[in-house]
Amino acid sequence: MANKGPAYGMSRDVQSKIEKKYDDELEDRLVEWIVAQCGAAVGRPERGRLGFQVWLKNGIVLSRLVNSLYPDGSKPVKIPDAPPTMVFKQMEQIAQFLKAAEDYGVVKTDIFQTVDLFEAKDMAAVQRTLMALGSLAVTKNDGNYHGDPSWFMKKAQEHKREFTESQLKEGKNIIGLQMGTNKGASQAGMSYGRPRQIIS
Repeated sequence: MANKGPAYGMSRDVQSKIEKKYDDELEDRLVEWIVAQCGAAVGRPERGRLGFQVWLKNGIVLSRLVNSLYPDGSKPVKIPDAPPTMVFKQMEQIAQFLKAAEDYGVVKTDIFQTVDLFEAKDMAAVQRTLMALGSLAVTKNDGNYHGDPSWFMKKAQEHKREFTESQLKEGKNIIGLQMGTNKGASQAGMSYGRPRQIIS
């Protein structure tokens, strides 16, 4: 980590494309949500990608965020009394947040890698994970979400339907329109071009 030098050529192009995906407006919304969810004790970051990364880097704010989505007595992440100062402890704290987020319901494809945050390799991926977590919290609607519900999109939910036996039997007698109909159809008068010529 400390020995990482500057990027050149294609590596620099790739990194600049990744950095362009970072959304400053989304950062503001996420900061507002985290402060509303966890309380003012978490503080506020300096504006910008670097400030956001430094604020989340030790994993404490993220751990408090995911813990706040659970009822008292069932907090998934243990938060140390003093913020960790050693690199591997900070990365371990981030990894605990990622495991708790996955257990909460965030799909693997929406979860960032620890180095994406710790080394600021892909802060847009961090934003995606937090957006997915917020969307799930709004969708669950279990009373643990704090903040404006319009900050996140609600996920689609299953709408299970129950049919009686008589309704199911009635459905067997109906030909659905997507299957087509043969009423009034015939092949009379249809031709498909010239017949095949067989020469012997």
